[in-house]
Amino acid sequence: MVALIICSVVFAAIGVAAGYFIRQVIGQSQATSMEQSARLALKEAERDAETIRKEASIQAKAEVLKAREDFEASVKSRRQEISALEERISQRELNLDRKVALLDKKEHAIEDKTRDLEQRLAEVNERQAELQRLIADERVQLQRIAQLSQEEARNMIMERIEKDLQSEIGALIRRNQEHARETSEREARKIVAQAVQRCAVSHAGQITTTSIVLPSDDVKGRIIGREGRNIRALEAATGVNILIDDTPEAVVISGFDALRREVAAKALEALIADGRIHPARIEEVVARAEDEINETIREVGEQALFEVGLQDADPAVIRKIGRLKYRTSYSQNVLQHSMEVAQLMGIMAGELGLDVSLAKRVGMLHDIGKAMDHEVEGGHAQIGADFLKKHGEDFVVINAIAAHHEDIAGESIYAVLCMAADAISSSRLGARSETTEIYLKRLEKLEEIANEFEGVRKSFAIQAGREVRLLVDPEKIDDNAAMVLARNVSKRIENDLKYPGQIRIVVIRETRCVEYAK
Repeated sequence: MVALIICSVVFAAIGVAAGYFIRQVIGQSQATSMEQSARLALKEAERDAETIRKEASIQAKAEVLKAREDFEASVKSRRQEISALEERISQRELNLDRKVALLDKKEHAIEDKTRDLEQRLAEVNERQAELQRLIADERVQLQRIAQLSQEEARNMIMERIEKDLQSEIGALIRRNQEHARETSEREARKIVAQAVQRCAVSHAGQITTTSIVLPSDDVKGRIIGREGRNIRALEAATGVNILIDDTPEAVVISGFDALRREVAAKALEALIADGRIHPARIEEVVARAEDEINETIREVGEQALFEVGLQDADPAVIRKIGRLKYRTSYSQNVLQHSMEVAQLMGIMAGELGLDVSLAKRVGMLHDIGKAMDHEVEGGHAQIGADFLKKHGEDFVVINAIAAHHEDIAGESIYAVLCMAADAISSSRLGARSETTEIYLKRLEKLEEIANEFEGVRKSFAIQAGREVRLLVDPEKIDDNAAMVLARNVSKRIENDLKYPGQIRIVVIRETRCVEYAK
């Protein structure tokens, strides 16, 4: 048994040794094979590297040749340009030489002409002195021949002229006397009216200003904005003047146009209530306020027609009637005046047995031209008649309105009633103030003159007519043209208007860029 175990151990050892030997032989064989493969791969890599090197060398030489050819072509082109430039410079030098020679020639010619003119001037002075001496000699000889002095001859001529003009002077005196008799009554009325007006209370503050109550004085700073940008934007958008002073919790809107003041007041109240006050928001709120005012105008027109008992009016006519609420004539509200004339004409027509409704219609529409007389040339009577004719009004109404200031002959009794009712309404004590109306007309004329110039988008007369602001199109008017425009407007105002003091012309040219981040 032991022998068997020993034999097993011996055989096992012999097997292990044999396996190790066989493994060593196999490993050595594999190593030799791998070494040969590596040598073959190395030789192949060397051959590839040599091939790549040769190709790179060939490509580099080709690029060098191409670069050299490009450089030579560029040098050739540059040499041609330099040659052409040298030729142009040479030609310019030749032209300059010719011009210098020509200028020298002209300078010599001018010098010759100057000497000639100086010589001629000296001759003229000598001849003028000779003429003066001859005239003096002739005058002495005439006085000696006529045996009259110069003063005696002048007196004789004046006496003869005075006798010839005696008849003409008499006729002129008679004409002046007739004119004085014709105008004396009118002048007397004018003097009395001026005296009454001076004793009356002024209404200019009520007609040209509107006060806005503020929740607190802190709002004033927000209305003004940083460096005044908010108040400038509001004034530019509405055409009024915003007065912010020490009055507690109040600002004043100043402007001769009641409609603009109403738009500014609504916009300012909306901005104060909203709390967001900046230029873009101001433009948005002003546009919305204008839409609201237009709707209010329509409602006011309908209400006025209802109160006087009229119906069936064209929408355009209703809107013009509503605009009369914001129009004054000699400080008298034109809408109230029109309603009063309508009622007066209705009463008189009823007493005479005429058509009351037709009479009220004439009275209500007689001053409708004042709603657009700043837009159309001509008197308000003819403007209103033309407007109503376009919108299908009756001929009797049109004729009565056109004739109520005797511009044309009235063809019906309603024209006479309209003149009478208009005179009654406007002649009430304190109903009108001529000074205020003249002042407002002058402001309207200032804006009208400014709007006639090309490139002006809007114009506003502010500061009681002491300043006119022009908003111009920046694409049509540049900075230099703005200076010229301001001077041209000032010269036009000086020629066309009479006014106390001076008027400041301000041209505002603004380019605004807006973009939205999405």
